[in-house]
Amino acid sequence: MYACSPKCRANWISLVDAEKVLTQLHAAFEQSYPARTSRLGLNYGLHFTGGEPFLNFGLLLNLVKIAHKIGFSSTFVETNCFWSHDDEETEEKLVQLKTAGLHGMLVSVNPFILEYVPFEKTLRTINIGEKVFSGNIMVYQDFFYHQFRSLKIKGTLSFQDYLQKAGTRSLGFVELIPMGRACYKLRHLFVKRPAEAFVNESCLEELTRPWHVHVDNYCNYITGYCGGISLGDARNLDQICQGIELDDYPVVAMLASDKGIGKLLQFSVDEYGYRELNDGYISKCHLCLDIRKHIVEQTSEFKELKPKEFYNNI
Repeated sequence: MYACSPKCRANWISLVDAEKVLTQLHAAFEQSYPARTSRLGLNYGLHFTGGEPFLNFGLLLNLVKIAHKIGFSSTFVETNCFWSHDDEETEEKLVQLKTAGLHGMLVSVNPFILEYVPFEKTLRTINIGEKVFSGNIMVYQDFFYHQFRSLKIKGTLSFQDYLQKAGTRSLGFVELIPMGRACYKLRHLFVKRPAEAFVNESCLEELTRPWHVHVDNYCNYITGYCGGISLGDARNLDQICQGIELDDYPVVAMLASDKGIGKLLQFSVDEYGYRELNDGYISKCHLCLDIRKHIVEQTSEFKELKPKEFYNNI
């Protein structure tokens, strides 16, 4: 969704910026959802994610300490477990995080991670995490965790070999959101439709939803999963929550309007010579992203189309 890559530059968020963002997030969260502050779940609490947060364990540990100092009562980290080399090191890191104030962990399990992370590392992290966090562990997705165990998988497995072993029906259990890099790398898994099929759709709901938002390492405030669209600098979250001036965000203004996808498509054709993909699109998000990518390749005038690294690595 966010075009993460080991080829990206390591532009880590600074602790100063992180504290500014976390302080404002905490205030907004306590005000809007006071009854949910101690609940831990996929759409509850504060989660540290990436990319892969354990790529910079020192930064992750410091962020947990900051969140604890600010007063977050529900925090967890998402991980693909690549770092879990042995029992001792794994337990040591998880204990450090818990001592610093972390409340739990989400372990990602799916066929795409299995291509690169040996399943033994996943099992080790889950088993030790269950003990360290007193069962406060989420496995996402649980279906694949049990499937991989039943298939007695060891080591890594390519995606094609997985499909041969488990069958294509298993893909029905993948919550594969058709946006971001998936639009290009996994488009063969989806039915494709012409742009005309999406031109009457709006993105207002996605761009204004107040739950499960993300802040990237550049402090861009991203609603939902709309990678590459920033509603502003999250260090000024209070101002964003008061409302943004749509005249300053013309792409957002188009997308949030009635038949917004169609308006953006026409704008891109008229102003930047965009040409529709011959074989179509897998979702309205795919069409929107392909248009935005085309625009960013020609101009940097739209401040909402950030970060540039997203478009460079898609």
